[in-house]
Parts: sequence; structure tokens; C-alpha cells
Amino acid sequence: MGLIVEERTGAVMVWTLDRPDRLNALPDLEDGEAFAAACDAVNADPSIRCVVLTGAGRAFSAGGDLKAMKDRRDLFEGSGAAIRERYRRVVHRIVRALYGLEVPLVTAVNGPAMGLGCDIAGLGDIRIASDRASFGVPFMKLGIIPGDGGSWLLPRNIGYARAAELLFTARSIDAATADQWGLVNRVVPHETLMDEAMQTAEQIAAQPPQALRMAKSLLRQGRDMNFDQMLELSAAMQALAHLTDDHIEGVTAVLEKRSGEFTGN
Repeated sequence: MGLIVEERTGAVMVWTLDRPDRLNALPDLEDGEAFAAACDAVNADPSIRCVVLTGAGRAFSAGGDLKAMKDRRDLFEGSGAAIRERYRRVVHRIVRALYGLEVPLVTAVNGPAMGLGCDIAGLGDIRIASDRASFGVPFMKLGIIPGDGGSWLLPRNIGYARAAELLFTARSIDAATADQWGLVNRVVPHETLMDEAMQTAEQIAAQPPQALRMAKSLLRQGRDMNFDQMLELSAAMQALAHLTDDHIEGVTAVLEKRSGEFTGN
């Protein structure tokens, strides 16, 4: 069985990291391909409108395999140049694939999310945490730095000062603190985590799929655009959205005081 277990519910795809005996440690050498293949399949399937990502067992993901680090094997074997190349081809492939996912991603953080696991959780457009979740980027404790792009992502999620505190102290924070800092959207009782995540995903999946993907693209690209560039891109995408059948259905549904039934056309 591979790393990612997939389960389709209507227009929602649920991905479960299925390595519970190792606290869903990441990455093994084949994990880059696993994430890339899963994301490519969703991007190519217009009938999928949202993805939920969670972990099996008691952890979301504990991050890197410390025994492999100590033994200098697998991802960490060989020269500096070899390790760099594996980061690019494995670790970076994971985060690039998730960042490039065209539909909204809901991360349902069921337990500890550390290192790469924390940064993967942070790649969710909407992040919902169990009250048993915890978060940390303990790279300093291991004498290394975030090799997964976390130093770019984390300040955008929680601000520079809080990202600096989390990184420089190597401490972890509980779910309540993550909520206060804006790392997650909300915290829910552990027993209701997946119900809450699926309810959110189904609300997302009820929206017109072309507009949904365009809206996500605008939010993602807006992080690195100035206002004038965003206005130009928005006008171009809006023109395309106005020409869809779903736009007319949405307007008609509002006028008729009913819910829209969107087909992706």
C-alpha cells in the first residue's frame, strides 16, 4: 500500500497519510512521486472540487525520519550535492505539488504536525485542527534548517515575528496557540475533526468548479503580485467566468431564491 490512501466522496477527494507505525514520517524517496501523481490526477479531473488531507493514527506527520538522518541513509545519504539534489527531487516535489493543487485543500490536522509535516499542514487553504494537534518546526534542534520552503510559507501564514519565534526556539505549540496565531482556521474536538473537515469541503464543492479554481489561483498568485498586476489578472479571469453556464445558473438561482446547481460548464 502506498503512502496516500484515497477515498472519493462525491466531488471531494480525501487523502490519508498512511504510515501510522512511523507517525506518518516524511519523506521516503518515493513520496515525491506519490504526491505529484495524486495532485496531477486531481488537477486533471474537473469533477473533483476539493481535497481533504489528514493522517492515519495519532499523528498528522512527525516530519523527517530521525533514524535515517542519524544513519545518513536514504534522503540523507552521500555528499552535500547528492543530498541537495534529493531535496529538490523529493521534498520540493511534495511541496510544489501541493502548492500547485488547483482545487482548495483542507488540511485536517489530527495530531502532531512537525517539520515537513507542519509545513504540509500549512499548505492547506483551510486548516482545521483537532484539539490533540500540535505544531512545530524543530529544525534548529536537529542542527538543520527548513529545507522544504517553510521559511517562505510560515511567515505568510502567521507573520514574521511568530514564524521567527517558532523556528529559532524550536519549540512546539498546541492547537489553541496555533488557532490564536492564525496557523489554523479553527480547533475542534478530536472526535468531530473529519466531520468538520468534510462539512467544510462539501460547502466548497457546492460552488461552481471553474470559478472555484480561478479564485484559488488568484489568492495564490496574489501573494507575489502588486495591485495593478492583480487587477489585470482578475479582469481576464472574470471575463472567462462571465461566459460560463455556471455563471448564468448562479445568477438565476439567486433571483429564484434557490441553491445553484453547478455543472462545471
